[in-house]
Amino acid sequence: MNNKRKRGDRKDGRWIKDIPGLQAVMAYLMPKRTDCEVCLHDTIDVTELVKYIDQKNASHPEYKTTIFHCIIAGLARMVRERPLMNRFIQGYRLYERNEISLSFVCKRRFTDHAEEALMVLVPKDTDTLDDISRKIYGDVKETRKSEHATGGVDGLLDTLSKFPRLFLIIFIRIVRILDFWGLNPDALTAGDPNYTTILCSNLGSIQCPSVYHHLNNYGTNSIMITIGTLHKEELIMPDGHKEIRDVLDISATLDERIADGFYFARSLKLIKHICANPEILDRPIGEHSEFDYK
Repeated sequence: MNNKRKRGDRKDGRWIKDIPGLQAVMAYLMPKRTDCEVCLHDTIDVTELVKYIDQKNASHPEYKTTIFHCIIAGLARMVRERPLMNRFIQGYRLYERNEISLSFVCKRRFTDHAEEALMVLVPKDTDTLDDISRKIYGDVKETRKSEHATGGVDGLLDTLSKFPRLFLIIFIRIVRILDFWGLNPDALTAGDPNYTTILCSNLGSIQCPSVYHHLNNYGTNSIMITIGTLHKEELIMPDGHKEIRDVLDISATLDERIADGFYFARSLKLIKHICANPEILDRPIGEHSEFDYK
């Protein structure tokens, strides 16, 4: 990506000017991200992916690669190969991010009252599944050493919550104005999932199905994905016979203003292709998957 900043660019994205008139006007007709949500729900065959994970974990038992790690790596590769998925609208303008970022929530303890921690992953073009898996594994392990927020966005939110209501109302209004113009300080945006390419929720880790999850008007996040529980399901195979396969339900909520449905559908096809051919994940995400989109 060409990250040289030009007039009209934000510090986190490049202003895309050459777009169809309809796409440009949509930002004014429907300025709120929550007004432009489209939801995709699909069941993905991950049988080959499960086999691949079992073989990989047998070679390094000191830590476990999981389905979630693979999905995150696959999403990073998809966004790298499908750049329109890395766009957002803010201040009535369309921007393309300077980097790929994926965020998710980590439960510090699996109890009703345990706190949640916000985590952000910024993969490099040279990263493979092993690199991404180790980063997630290490970050989650470090986070779970403490039952309470120790800094970053979590610590900032804990501090702000202690201020009087009137202060918070004024503060949030100022933040939203800065957000419109892309002038929010890094202290407010760094590590915030509302400013990432994809916000992902691994509901399967708490034995829940994938669900629809809304987007937020605050920030720049244009894609919200929920992952359900791995389970068995009877599928009809290409040759017509029925077979019990490992499947995963995924729901994605997207801002329809960043691309059209055809582009979204092809991006989903790439994710399915990666799950059916998981050895692709051993290659750097900056390397093209060579998937035939026809």
